[in-house]
Amino acid sequence: MKRLITVAASALLLQASVMVPALAEPFRLIVTHLEAPLVPNSVLDLALQEGYFERAGVEVELVRVQQTPSALAAIQAGEGEMANVGTDALMQLVAQGIELKAVSSPNKSLPFLIASKDSIADVKDLAGKTFGVGRVGSLDHNQSTKVLELAGVDPASLEIVSVGQPAARAQSLLVGAIDATTMSIGAYTSLPEKDGIHILVDPDTYYEAAPVVSKVNIVPADVLENRRDEVIAVTEALVQISRDFAADPALWVAAMEKARPDIAKADLEALADAYKASWSVNGGLQRNELEFTSQWYYGSEDFADVPELAIDDWADFSVMDTILEKIGQADGMDPVSR
Repeated sequence: MKRLITVAASALLLQASVMVPALAEPFRLIVTHLEAPLVPNSVLDLALQEGYFERAGVEVELVRVQQTPSALAAIQAGEGEMANVGTDALMQLVAQGIELKAVSSPNKSLPFLIASKDSIADVKDLAGKTFGVGRVGSLDHNQSTKVLELAGVDPASLEIVSVGQPAARAQSLLVGAIDATTMSIGAYTSLPEKDGIHILVDPDTYYEAAPVVSKVNIVPADVLENRRDEVIAVTEALVQISRDFAADPALWVAAMEKARPDIAKADLEALADAYKASWSVNGGLQRNELEFTSQWYYGSEDFADVPELAIDDWADFSVMDTILEKIGQADGMDPVSR
């Protein structure tokens, strides 16, 4: 009798294993921050927090690392299916034969601005002044040079000072050690005191002058082939949350209050207003901006020895095209370019 029960139980277990498929592995998204950042790529965290991935039918796990090199090492080691990384680093790896593709950019542009002393009322007043940069030749230096040139400032008229990270540059500006510098709107807004300084060039004007796509979401070629449906679902969820935040900035404020209770609501509201035209409502992967980005990087010293690639060598538009065919294009920002 005992043997019959054991056989019957085994049969039931076998039947259950046939009827119930094995659970799919979570889709691991590698991010280069330890908490929801005060920039548009907060959507990576908030889409998980607010249930957008779940509603898209995909289980997402965030893998947190610090900075792009760690994210690239992790995705090459198979520790994630998608990663948010610097575009320049992606291009350099693909030039070495690594098969990775950018499929979207939920935070295509760091929302840079130029802040200065209150005594500098106009951009052209920067001539002869000290301008703080991360380092000579850094992204913030090169982009700001382009922005200032288009505003009629001769870069040769500036005294360029290497100061380091944005926090150090902001502090140098506050104490009067430099006359102006570049930082993100998030860094500017979070300054506890702004006495004596103001925004000289706002983020929209800055990006219009230098539309460099600085970060992208990438996937390995095998993931794009074997888990394509999940890549599409994750990307669509990020587009949907971006559209919702663009339509109602208060939604972003409310979500960020939960994710970052350490940030004052007034600061979040100011940031939401600053981002109102910056959300990647059509995926952020636009050919015209990628072409500008490619030309930009290949004109820099860091790419002097990097073989030149075509855009399609490191970007795949098919994921976003599938999504836009399904949900349509959003008007007003992030115009689609193929």
